[in-house]
Amino acid sequence: MKVLAIHNFHRKNSASGDDQVFKSETALLDKYGNQVIRYTVSNDDFDNFGMAGKITAAMGMLWSFKHYKAVQQIIDKEKPDLVHVHTFFPLLSPSILYAAKRMGVKVVATLHDTRFICPCSTSLRGTEICNKCGDGKYFRMCRYGCFKNSRLQSFIVACIFSYHRIRRSFYRQIDRYICLNENQIRLLTDVGFDKNKIIKKYNFVPDAEANLKAIKVKTIPDQYVVFYGRIGEEKGVRSLMQIWNQLPDIPLVVMGGGPLEEEFKAWADKHDNVYFLGYTQHDKCLSIVKGGSFVVFPSIWYEGCSMVEIETESLGKCLVASALGFSEEAIENGVNGYKIALGDVDGFRRCITSLWREPKLISKMGSNARRDYEQKYMPGDNYKQLEDIYRATLEC
Repeated sequence: MKVLAIHNFHRKNSASGDDQVFKSETALLDKYGNQVIRYTVSNDDFDNFGMAGKITAAMGMLWSFKHYKAVQQIIDKEKPDLVHVHTFFPLLSPSILYAAKRMGVKVVATLHDTRFICPCSTSLRGTEICNKCGDGKYFRMCRYGCFKNSRLQSFIVACIFSYHRIRRSFYRQIDRYICLNENQIRLLTDVGFDKNKIIKKYNFVPDAEANLKAIKVKTIPDQYVVFYGRIGEEKGVRSLMQIWNQLPDIPLVVMGGGPLEEEFKAWADKHDNVYFLGYTQHDKCLSIVKGGSFVVFPSIWYEGCSMVEIETESLGKCLVASALGFSEEAIENGVNGYKIALGDVDGFRRCITSLWREPKLISKMGSNARRDYEQKYMPGDNYKQLEDIYRATLEC
């Protein structure tokens, strides 16, 4: 099968899950003999533009003639069986959906976040869950400065999504939606998306257990709890700090980078039991995770199908995570981890303290987590699901 795969990468070293999924999924398609044509841009490109280029790119968020034409030319030349879109915002714009449809090619889209409900993609207003813009009244974003804490940028984004809401771009130009959990499906169907066009498929990760060994790092203790991923508001980093303010005797190793990195480092420097390693190369990061006792994940937004969580399970480690989004269906309390109510700092503290004292339980739940990975998130099974989705889309 010939597939045109399209994606708007985040900035370099962002470690964003959708970037990771695009790379691993297209590599998987290659591995099984498919021909993959990749069409990608990066938000780093925007940073490198001059003022005129940035103005043009900003206008192109509504409709990019450049990418519309480029996608049509690729389709005309390569004649792919279908187009698989991952992330289109901000640089590619919804114009690429129209380009594919007008060339008569079916479109599959993986929804890595809640962008079709919340133009900011996080379903957060500040630190609170919010899905009010599912009704299409996007200009309330301006009152709260939802997009990057800017009323002006929120106004621009509200205009973009209002235009495409009127045109019903996201309803009509996509033939199949791949959702990553049941919560996403519920949110979409609640605002009128056709349930018959929606299918659930989890992400996957390579078998990290088979390829990696735990490594000893001289600067951290032999036993520790791990947090790794983006050091950002939505990942619950402020909650993590509040939790560990109450856990002076349990070592915490943290790896990652992001907008709260400097603030977190300043906080970590004041805590003798917190070891902040910053951005850590992926394989080394997973080796350190494997050497830990378990992973804590106090995310405050709807995780789609968290790569952190399924990587953790592949390593045979259990999780203590917020009961929200993907975690709601991925974690069974007392089996492969624990779910704690969103924002319940004291609940996290009690659970972590109790689990830390039970090494046999940690080991048992880690083994269960590994089995869960083998049943749900292996590459071969994932490819079969993806192939079935493609074939069903072509036949509809």
